Amino acid sequence: MTTADIDSERPNGRSGHGPAGGFEVFRDDRGIPHLRAGSALALARAQGHNAALDRAWQLETERHRVLGTTAAYLGAEALDWDRFARRARLADTARRCYERLAPETAAWVGAYVDGVNAGLAEGSARAPEFAAAGLAPGRWERWTPLGVWLSTHILFAGFPTKLWREEVARRLGDDRATLFATDGPGTSGSNGWLLTGARTTTGAPVIAGDPHRFIEDPGVYQQIRLACPEFDVVGLAVPGVPGIAHFGHAGGVAWAITNAMADYQDLYREQLRRTADGGVEALGPDGWYAVHAHTETVEVAGGEPETVEVVETDRGPVIIGDVHDDPPGDEAPDAPVISLRYPPRVTGDLGFHVLPALLRARTVADLDTALDGWVEPVNVVLAADTTGATLHRVAGHVPLRPHENRLRVVPAHDPAYAWREGAEPTPRTEVAEATGTAVMANERGLAAPLGIEFAPPHRARRIRELLGTPPGAGARGLTGPPWSSADMAAVHTDTRLASSRQLLSLLAWAPDLGPDAERLRDRLLLWDRHMDADSADATLYSRLRADVVHRLAAHPALRPVTGDADPWRSAAYPALFRPWLAAVPRIGYALETLLTVGLLPYEDRLAIVAASAEAVAATQAESPWGQVHRVSPWQALPGATPEEVWPGLAGDHDCVLSTSSVPGITDLFARGPAARYVWDLARREDSLWAVPFGASGVPGSAHHRDQSELWASGRLAPVTTDWNLLHRTEESTTTMTTTPEPTASAASVVPALRPAVHEQKVEGFGVVRLVPVDPAADAGLLHDWVTEERARFWGMADHTREQVQEIYEFVDSLPTHHAYLALRDGVPAALFQTYEPDADPVGECYDVQPGDFGIHLLIAPAEGEGAVKGYTDALLTAFIGYVFRDPAHLRVVVEPDARNEKALARMVRVGFELGPEIEKPEKTARLAFLTRAALGLV
Repeated sequence: MTTADIDSERPNGRSGHGPAGGFEVFRDDRGIPHLRAGSALALARAQGHNAALDRAWQLETERHRVLGTTAAYLGAEALDWDRFARRARLADTARRCYERLAPETAAWVGAYVDGVNAGLAEGSARAPEFAAAGLAPGRWERWTPLGVWLSTHILFAGFPTKLWREEVARRLGDDRATLFATDGPGTSGSNGWLLTGARTTTGAPVIAGDPHRFIEDPGVYQQIRLACPEFDVVGLAVPGVPGIAHFGHAGGVAWAITNAMADYQDLYREQLRRTADGGVEALGPDGWYAVHAHTETVEVAGGEPETVEVVETDRGPVIIGDVHDDPPGDEAPDAPVISLRYPPRVTGDLGFHVLPALLRARTVADLDTALDGWVEPVNVVLAADTTGATLHRVAGHVPLRPHENRLRVVPAHDPAYAWREGAEPTPRTEVAEATGTAVMANERGLAAPLGIEFAPPHRARRIRELLGTPPGAGARGLTGPPWSSADMAAVHTDTRLASSRQLLSLLAWAPDLGPDAERLRDRLLLWDRHMDADSADATLYSRLRADVVHRLAAHPALRPVTGDADPWRSAAYPALFRPWLAAVPRIGYALETLLTVGLLPYEDRLAIVAASAEAVAATQAESPWGQVHRVSPWQALPGATPEEVWPGLAGDHDCVLSTSSVPGITDLFARGPAARYVWDLARREDSLWAVPFGASGVPGSAHHRDQSELWASGRLAPVTTDWNLLHRTEESTTTMTTTPEPTASAASVVPALRPAVHEQKVEGFGVVRLVPVDPAADAGLLHDWVTEERARFWGMADHTREQVQEIYEFVDSLPTHHAYLALRDGVPAALFQTYEPDADPVGECYDVQPGDFGIHLLIAPAEGEGAVKGYTDALLTAFIGYVFRDPAHLRVVVEPDARNEKALARMVRVGFELGPEIEKPEKTARLAFLTRAALGLV
C-alpha cells in the first residue's frame, strides 16, 4: 500500500499518521494492535511498547533465555537450556552482531528496546505470571532483540541430528547414517503456497500457508499492523523483535516463508587439555594452542547454584563435554568434546538490516534485493506483488565447507573440514506458468543442494494436488477453476495421511491373520486415510502404527540403536539434545523408510505388521481420533498446567494439517500450525489470519483465548485495514512514560489466578471455574456487562462504574449472598450469584422450603447462545454441579424477569419447573425450581 492509499483509511478525519515523536494505538474487534506513528523510529518504539503491554511475560521469558538465567525462576528443569545458552555464547553473539549494525539499523532496534523498557512496568502489572514466579521485569539491552532472534532459531537447523547420525553410523555402519532421515524431533516445518493471478477469482496473486512450531502460550507469532509515512504493513511479528520478518503484507507486496531445512551449523570433535596455570588448550591443525575459557554461575530456584565453564576454540564455543586433564584422543567416544560453529558467531552478522528493508519494500524486486542479506534461519520464500510479479527463492547464509560437515561430527584438528570464505549460492526458480502455483513444505526441492534431511514429500504433493483441484471437489485435476482467499482454509485443514500407504500395503499382504485381525485389516483398507477428528479408523491406524514402531524397535536389526547395552550416549550428551537421540520417535517418523528398505527382510516386516494387527484387534477399543489427539501447549510458568482450551483436533504429522503426534510415543501433539494466513494481493482487506490463542498474552484478558475456537475449527478471521473500523485506545501516547509498579497483587486483579470455589470440565465446552468477584478489580468488567442492552433485565442499565462497585462490595459483605465470575478456560464468561432465599426479599414472595438455594446468572455480552451451540446450557451444567455439590441444597430457585422469555425457555430446557409470577419492587418475576430428584441425584 502506498502513502496515498493510507490517506484514504484515515479514521474519523484524523491525520493518517501519529505525531512525529509519539504514536497511536488502535485495535480491531479481536484486540489485534494497529500501530501508527509519524516516523519509522517512533513506530519501532510503539511496537516495543505494545509488545511490553501485550506480551510482558513472554518478553521476560525470552530475555532470560538469551542470558541463560531461566533456572533462576523456573528451577532445575530449565538448567539444560541455561547451560547451552551460556556455553554457546548466545548473549555475546547478539552483542557482537548489534555492534556491527549500521547506525540507522542500530537506532531502529534501539527505539524498539526503548519502547519495551518504557512499557514493561505496566505490562508486568497486567501479567499474573510475574507474581506467581516472584519475578520483577528486567531491563532490556540494545542487543536483546538480536539475542531473542538467535535463541529462537539456534536449533532450527537441527545440528543435534548429527549426534544421532554418529550413533547410527557407529552402531549400524556408515552406510546407514541417514537411514532415519526425515523431519524429525525438534525441527520446525511449515506449509506455504502461491497462486498467480491466472488461478484466482480476482486476477491477482494469493499467498497462504501456516508455520509449524511448538504451540506455546502465548504464541510465538503476534498479529500486528505497523503504519507510518514510509510503510503500512500487516503481518505476524515475533514478540521481542522489531518489524515483521517472516509473514507480511505491505499492500503492494506480500511475502511468506518456510524452513528450508538447510544445514548451516557444524559440530567439531575437539581435544582439550588443562594447562599448569589453569588455562585451557585445544588441538588444532598446527598443534596445541591456548583458547578462551571462563566460568559463569547459573542460579537455580530451589537448588544450589551451578558453575559452567565456557570454552571457545577457533571453531566455536564448546557445547558438549568438559576439559580433561588427560585428553582421551580423537578416537574415544566415551567422553566427546564438541564445539558448535554457526554463521552469526563467525561473521558477526544476524541479518537484522533486512528487517526494516522488508517493511519498506514496494515490489517483489525490492523484497528480493533485501533478502540477499538474510542470514538466519535459512528459509524458502514466496512473494508476489500487485503487478503480478512473483518470487520463489531460498534466503540465508549457508557456509562453504566439505559435504562431510553436513553429515557428521568432524575432527577439529583436521584443516580439511575448515570453512572457506563466502557462502553457498541461494537457489531460486520461476513460478510455473503451466500450473500457476508454487508450493513450499520443507520437502527436498528448491533447497535440496543445501541440506541433508528434509520433510517427506507428502504435504507438498498433497497441496499441489489440492490446488490442481476445483475448490470443494474431490477429483484430481491439473488446473481447475479460480480460487478465492476464502477457499484457502480447505487446504489448510486437509487431513489426508499419504504416509500411511506403506504400512497399509504390508497389512494387505499380512499372512495368517485371525478373524478379528482380518476384520481390522478389511476396515483399514477401506479407510479413506483422513485423520479426521471424528474418525475411529484414524485412531485404529494410529494404534497399529504405534505397535509396529515398538516391534521394530525390538527387532534385532535395530536393537543396536534402541537397546541399553551401551548407555554412555545419554550420559555423554546434554539432556537438551535427547529428543534428537531418542530412538523410538526416530523410528516412528522414519516408519515409511524402515518398512520399505531392506534393513529388515520382507518376511520380518510382514510378520511385524501381522503381529501388530493381532494385538490391536484384540483390544477391541475404539475412540474417535479427536478424543486422543489433543494439543499440549507449552507455558513458561512454575507449576503451570496448560489449559485445555480445545476439543480434540484432526490432522497428524504428515498431513497438510500438520498437528504432529509422535508415533510410538503419544497421540498428543505439541507442534502444529502456530498461525494461519492468507495474503490477498487484490484487496488487502480480503486477507485472512488466525493464531492458536489470541492477540493478548495476558491470562484472563478478553483477547487471550478468543481465537482458539477459530483456530481449532480451521476458520480464519478477516484482516481489518480500514482505520474507521478500529478502536483508538488509551495506549496511544506522544511520550514514553513509565507506569509505577503496581501495589495490588496480580492474583487479586486477574480472575484467572484467583482460587476457585468450583472447577468442572464440561465435555465439548471446556473447563469452567468459579472464582469470587473482586468488586474493585472487576467493577469495570461487570459495568460493561450489566449496562449492555441485552442485560436490561438485570436492572443496572443506568448505573455508573462506581455504583456497580458499591453494589458488589455490599454483596461481598453479606454471609448469605455471594458473587462469582465464571471462567471458561480462564476467560470471564458469566456472572453467577447465589443467595439464601430466606435472607433475601424474594423469600417474602413465596413459601421458602428447607434446602432452597437461589441463583442469578448473567452471560458475558460477547458470548451466549450464538457464539457456541449450547453455551449457556453448558455453563448452567457447571453452576448446578456446584450448587448440588452441597447435600444440604435440595432445590435451586431462580426468579428471572417474567418478560425474559429466552431465560425462561432455557430454564425449562435444562429441567426447571416453572412456578408462579411474583411481584418485586423492581420487576415482575417468574419463579422456577430445579430439584435434586429431577436430576436423579440422591
